[in-house]
Amino acid sequence: MKKLLILLVAVAWSSSSCEKDDICDSATSTTPRMAIDFYDITNPSLAKNVTNLVIVGEGLETGLRFNGISKILIPLKTTTDITKYRFILNYGSTDTSIINEDNLEFHYARSNFFISRACGFKSIFILDSENPYTLTDAAEPDQMWIQNITLVQPNILTEDETHLKIYF
Repeated sequence: MKKLLILLVAVAWSSSSCEKDDICDSATSTTPRMAIDFYDITNPSLAKNVTNLVIVGEGLETGLRFNGISKILIPLKTTTDITKYRFILNYGSTDTSIINEDNLEFHYARSNFFISRACGFKSIFILDSENPYTLTDAAEPDQMWIQNITLVQPNILTEDETHLKIYF
């Protein structure tokens, strides 16, 4: 009887130290990406789909591909206050004369917030009020395909709203 009581106490004591599984709920808000909408430069109220757009981050060989859509989401770096991208329109075309590359550099401040042990940290971004971006032509200059950029929302808190509008 004593042995059984000791065994029950040992089992109860060892199971009391179990912890709940830490799983981050998929509905939990995480670090937002920048939302960019594309518009027709000749009719600024008309959304315009991009054709074979590839966006390549600085120091990378491959990038994000977009085709036939007018709204994209791109990530910003959470470890620095600048993110540089190459925006390549008509990427992969057999007609190399229509491939056009422009560079966009985003300037921002970032803040990290602790969400939970399971989810970790979330970053939010505030685009610089005086110089939110720098648009330049590619290393081999050609006519820039991005003709105008409008900053809509400098606070990148969610992916539900447009942050930039690009006209081409």
